Amino acid sequence: MLKNYITRRQLSRVLAAAVAAPIASDLQNAWGQAHYPSRPVRFILPFGAAGVADITSRLAAEKLGEKLGQRFVVENQPGPGGIAAARAVLSQPADGHTVGLVTNGNAISAAIYRALPYDPVKEFATISTIGAFDLVLATNMESELKTLADFLKAARAQPGKLNVGTINVGGTQNLAAELLKASAGVDFQIIPYRGTPDVIVALLRNDVQLLAEFYAPIKPTLLDKKIRAVATTGPRRSPFFPDVPTVAESGVPGYEVVSWNGIFARTGTAAEIIDVLNSAIREIVAIPEVKEQYAELGIEAKASSPEELKQRLIADIAKWAGVIQRAGIAKQ
Repeated sequence: MLKNYITRRQLSRVLAAAVAAPIASDLQNAWGQAHYPSRPVRFILPFGAAGVADITSRLAAEKLGEKLGQRFVVENQPGPGGIAAARAVLSQPADGHTVGLVTNGNAISAAIYRALPYDPVKEFATISTIGAFDLVLATNMESELKTLADFLKAARAQPGKLNVGTINVGGTQNLAAELLKASAGVDFQIIPYRGTPDVIVALLRNDVQLLAEFYAPIKPTLLDKKIRAVATTGPRRSPFFPDVPTVAESGVPGYEVVSWNGIFARTGTAAEIIDVLNSAIREIVAIPEVKEQYAELGIEAKASSPEELKQRLIADIAKWAGVIQRAGIAKQ
């Protein structure tokens, strides 16, 4: 007949094992956090290779690897709305060994898509920005419209007759033009083009009278003095264009569009790991080499707290949702 009881010694062993298991697990987690990163970190980008985001992210990855003693391996996973890249990050364990690039584009996606397969506010553990950059508004160098105020005055005098060129509908450049139209209370046409070279050609041909674009894609044309920067879109003058007024200074109070790039992990990542990454980012963006290379692309190397980046994401989702609704842009 089998005994239906256990000895006192057996009971002690069972209880000891039950107590030891969570302690061992906690110690293992603590050790892993204290030694983060313990293996190479995947850094997933929602853009293709060789673009501005790719170049700046690879530099950040290189410096983070040097700082933290493990490689940060950049993976390009482009796709509409940054969805593929975000899902790739969110599909991995919340251990900080897979991070992603979060941008103003993620805020626009949350505003323009009827539904995303994730909630960026709830599921992104924001870590820090790595850079911020304004848009540039420019006219043809031969145009009589030498300032943004000139353009707005002409647009008011000829409602619906002047054109602003941007790239694709729903992009930051396009929405910045929509915001200008609404904020200034003027009627002009916004003409979307396939790419920046097409917008530049249209401006040089006078098919459009103003373009809205980031600095890097139009830098050669600006340096060749074929086009003229007439305004920047940030809250204060750009350090790269100290003599060019902001849109707000040009007669549109309160206007502001600042794009940004940052790094996020999956929600649930330990606060200690977030702190390690945030501290490392703050150090690398202060490196002169990083600041100089970012500046060449019109980007101000800039860190933030995790909460500051989270609040920026939330604010921009609300901002672009309002612009999209007022402009009558169909949700995707």
